[in-house]
Amino acid sequence: MASDEKPICDGDWHRSGSSRSVVARLVQRGGLVVAVAEEGGVDLASSAFSALEISPRVGSIPRRVEFSDGSLFETTDNDAIDVLLRSNGRKRAGFVHGLERFHPRLLVFVLAVFLLSGLVYRYALPVLVEIAVAVTPPVVPRLMSVSTLETLDRTVLDETKLDGAKQRAISDGFARIAAQSARGPSAHKLNFREGGAIGPNAFALPDGTLIITDELVELAGNDTEMLVGVLAHEVGHVELEHSLRQIYRAAGMAGLIMLIAGDVGDSVEDLLVQGGGLVALSYSRAAETAADRHSVELMQKAGYDPAAIARFFDILEEKLGDTDGTNILSTHPGTPERKKAILDYQAELNRK
Repeated sequence: MASDEKPICDGDWHRSGSSRSVVARLVQRGGLVVAVAEEGGVDLASSAFSALEISPRVGSIPRRVEFSDGSLFETTDNDAIDVLLRSNGRKRAGFVHGLERFHPRLLVFVLAVFLLSGLVYRYALPVLVEIAVAVTPPVVPRLMSVSTLETLDRTVLDETKLDGAKQRAISDGFARIAAQSARGPSAHKLNFREGGAIGPNAFALPDGTLIITDELVELAGNDTEMLVGVLAHEVGHVELEHSLRQIYRAAGMAGLIMLIAGDVGDSVEDLLVQGGGLVALSYSRAAETAADRHSVELMQKAGYDPAAIARFFDILEEKLGDTDGTNILSTHPGTPERKKAILDYQAELNRK
């Protein structure tokens, strides 16, 4: 070893364009950085430090030093390369490596990300949802609804067991409601299904497709007018585009989480997408209240008892034991509160 030669680290040298490696060491000699073959001590490549391209430090990944002739020296001794950089005036070992090392400012950065995400969710996401709803062509809700109904029919729902007379009575009442809809009677289609795991329920898909289950009809007994009131509530969700908003909001939330977490993997991504779908099946407190009021208005226009849907909440209380009031952790108005709000709104309309 020459007297002015200063060893840096050991590694492997690769000729430009070749995958064949030569065991070598990196040294500083006379203002140059030199790759020297371990066997025979032959100089393999040399360059001034300013002409070298040195890869940034990322964890324990080997560093690559590229010489001006295109050859590469690769080493796992990251600390030695950092010393070389600092001794030649480069103070930083790499931005990514710097982020990997714990520092109080990293905590501040993480908190800032979550704060910004919260602001996006609270203020930007609702605006983006409204824009998306406004520019959505009619074919999109139709495709969403067809796909959703096919999935439900394949996995949960079954063919209705209701007799024809019962179906006609409910369908006739629904037709009177649909005729009062701002979208017109052709914009809504009623479907009967056996609910299975869903149980007594009625729900609307974004394009105006409505589903009512046999179990809900059975729960209502002979009160067809009450069922019509429930369907009027679902028509309200369609006309006010609550389903579409929920779907876009769920998609926005999933996108926001993946933006923060990066590549979360297929399993987690599927969970986020499926979780977003589940979120889209429920409505916010404001949406439920608005749909309740819409039911009262449509029922009154169709010549039915405007507060018929209030009897549905009586059934929930009496037969299913749902007597929960509203609390700050609930996203939906409680059953007693919704019933009272409906009766109050009916009285308000009667005074006009």
